[in-house]
Amino acid sequence: MKGILGRKLGMTQVFTEDGVLIPVTVIEATPNVVLQKKTKENDGYEAVQLGFEDIKEQRATKAAIAHAKKANTAPKRFVREIRGNEMFNFEVSQEVKVDIFSAGEMVDVVGTSKGKGFMGAVYRNNQHLGPASHGSGHHRGLGSLATIGRNNGVVNKGRAMAGQEGNYRTTNQNLEVIKVDVENNVILVKGNVPGAKKGLVIVQSAKTSKGNVAPKVLVDYSKGE
Repeated sequence: MKGILGRKLGMTQVFTEDGVLIPVTVIEATPNVVLQKKTKENDGYEAVQLGFEDIKEQRATKAAIAHAKKANTAPKRFVREIRGNEMFNFEVSQEVKVDIFSAGEMVDVVGTSKGKGFMGAVYRNNQHLGPASHGSGHHRGLGSLATIGRNNGVVNKGRAMAGQEGNYRTTNQNLEVIKVDVENNVILVKGNVPGAKKGLVIVQSAKTSKGNVAPKVLVDYSKGE
């Protein structure tokens, strides 16, 4: 598996030469730095640790500063691991750029979904509404929880209730890479990806893909008319 860390900039649309409109998400992935390579002998698994976005030393811990210096780089805002040995050709301190992917590849994009605060069970868990008639007194309420009998007066784990909605790690799978702009460190991915604008995302090889597809030929507006 290969991957790179980036930020979701937002959505736009591009056109193929056949006139087909494709909605795409723009992901900016400035060069990542390999901070560490983990092996089965030392760590019990194989992975490459990537760092994304420099931060000032006074905003980093001493451990983070020392760890980054081993790779001859500044401390990073985000540090994540890409499992597998597909990226073991990269050495520590080497940069990983968007050109590890190409148009037509299928990828998974991991991100943190938008947080929506405290939400009721109807919105959060698609719970049924109560009777809509007057005098019901139960329209969007939770209903009976711990009745003596069927569950012995215990609220079982996993019960659909109101609570925090969103703001959890999620993955959109099998998204097609439409374009890779090496000059601007940008990847265009078909469809939507998790999270808000400027949110951290991980673009990695698709785990359940049925194979890559032929790259789309896009309209080049830089040539003019």
